[in-house]
Amino acid sequence: MTFLLAAVFGLVIGGALGLLGAGGSILAIPALVYGVGLPLSAAIPTSLLVVAVSAAGGLVARWRSKVIRWPVALVFAAASVPAAFGGTALGKLLPDRWLLVAFAVLMAVVAVRMLVAAPERDGACRTSAGGVNWRSCVPKALGVGAVVGVLTGLFGVGGGFVVVPALTMLLGLTAPEAVATSLVVIVLTSLGGLAAHATTMPDLPYGIAAVFAGVALLASLLAGKAGDRLSARSVRRTFAFLILVVAAGVAAAAVFAPAALHGG
Repeated sequence: MTFLLAAVFGLVIGGALGLLGAGGSILAIPALVYGVGLPLSAAIPTSLLVVAVSAAGGLVARWRSKVIRWPVALVFAAASVPAAFGGTALGKLLPDRWLLVAFAVLMAVVAVRMLVAAPERDGACRTSAGGVNWRSCVPKALGVGAVVGVLTGLFGVGGGFVVVPALTMLLGLTAPEAVATSLVVIVLTSLGGLAAHATTMPDLPYGIAAVFAGVALLASLLAGKAGDRLSARSVRRTFAFLILVVAAGVAAAAVFAPAALHGG
């Protein structure tokens, strides 16, 4: 039953990552803690492993489309990967119960942003020639990357829900460019987060992680190919409502049933 649940959750999360490039990983922690029954200390690195694999799948699906902006991705990753170590250290100082409450708040913020996302507009850092004014915008890009890294290390999320809007509204990337480029950042940052959790790696439930990641990878590959034929707005809104429901459940469980955080 545990492996079946892991497969179902992997299908949902991988599909969301493949379609949206952002937001899918936010469900990994609730799925692993309350669905599969892992303690939070094991759920976070397991989530990072699943996110890295499924994001890589979405990236492969977009590789030939020539929309990945590698310099932009590497600038973000230059800040996010080191910051993931800081987020991991911070997470170890906080009680699991309140870490999950904070995570539920983050989920709600992500869902609301997905529901009220503003229309695309030219990036603040775009030059009149269509390039990027790196001189003025590198500090902003590094700042966003650092925030993503902290969230990744702290909560085991990919951070695409921060990267995608930053790429569109700050650097002026198109939606396909932002999604594809965010997947690069997610892969690199998740790997950095895994390195930060290296001491817990020997104790991870690799069987569950393999099923979860394998299904998520397949779903991400298929969703990445189908993404252009579906309404991104409809998918985003549906997924946002799902996140809100799960966020309420996570907050309630963390406050009223904290024993569940120690695994079941």
